[in-house]
Amino acid sequence: MLLPYLINTIEAGCDEAGRGCLAGSVYAAAVILPNDYENELLNDSKQLTEHQRYLLRPIIERDAIAWAIGIVTPEEIDKINILNASILAMQRALEQLKPQPLHIIVDGNRFKPYSNIPYQTVVKGDGKYLSIAAASILAKTYRDDYMNELDTQYPGYGWCKNKGYPTKEHREAIKKLGVTPFHRMSYNLMGDGQLSLSFNF
Repeated sequence: MLLPYLINTIEAGCDEAGRGCLAGSVYAAAVILPNDYENELLNDSKQLTEHQRYLLRPIIERDAIAWAIGIVTPEEIDKINILNASILAMQRALEQLKPQPLHIIVDGNRFKPYSNIPYQTVVKGDGKYLSIAAASILAKTYRDDYMNELDTQYPGYGWCKNKGYPTKEHREAIKKLGVTPFHRMSYNLMGDGQLSLSFNF
């Protein structure tokens, strides 16, 4: 059973989605849950089916004291690198929370100070703590919605299925169709150490 990290404090859990993708923005969520919150269905988003994630999203949004989504674009990712972009997306989500948390827990092992609020990084925290699990579900589902929309604008890359991750289908499409404005040009798009020089826009 997942638990809060600290008891009797306003604590926000943070997680991101899309860090390893070749295309699209990185999304992050920050969630503050009630201290006595219980939900046996909540788990790391990667351990849930797509159907389960979308069933849980409105429940999380309804039950949370506060929640928010932060986004960092592919252009920003190329300028500041994906680690910094992931942290920035989480901080953008945190900025929107009302009330602001008194403590922050972050999935993973890297973060940067935010507004002098104490924080703790937790490796595999999305499988340990309720608020991080909730954040992982929101970040994943909102990013999936975004990639599904991009798929309608740039068909052929399989984004409705691969969500921008480096699948064989995706890389073959890049080779055939070229890159789009949503590809991360600082990434090894073809998996061969070279960047594609052809553009589909």
